[in-house]
Amino acid sequence: MRSNQADIDQTLERAQHICADHGARLTDKRRRVLKVVLESAEPLSAYQIADLYRDEYGKSLSVMSVYRMLHFLKENELVHRLETTNQYLPCSHISCQHDHEVPQFLICDNCRGVDEVGIRKEILQELSANIEDTGFALARQQLEFHGLCRTCQKAGVDSKLELKD
Repeated sequence: MRSNQADIDQTLERAQHICADHGARLTDKRRRVLKVVLESAEPLSAYQIADLYRDEYGKSLSVMSVYRMLHFLKENELVHRLETTNQYLPCSHISCQHDHEVPQFLICDNCRGVDEVGIRKEILQELSANIEDTGFALARQQLEFHGLCRTCQKAGVDSKLELKD
């Protein structure tokens, strides 16, 4: 989530340039879907995005259209999809202009907050090699770690308690 409208506007402008650099076009609807994702404090499902889009813009989008737009945004490295929850969040590095490590996600099971962290490519290459040695065909390299964020820990949430579903 970006902190204010100026940050969101700057991020959307950068997203426009990223798409152009990839030979793609960030249409108005795609831009609005990205804006909905950027404004959210937590990851969103396609259904949640469709609802928020309707509330914000007074126009309906089918969930299939939202999925197609999310696929476009993911392909252009503007959003990430959390595999375990089928939810989307903005890439935390949209505004940067350099290469990044492979993104992995720290998901708080209490507040649902997500932090994106980078893992060096060498570590994932070694892990992939070890996996391939077992004969397993790896389809994706995304790690999602579940636990409690620093804020929830400081608030006294017990990691042994049953967490929100």
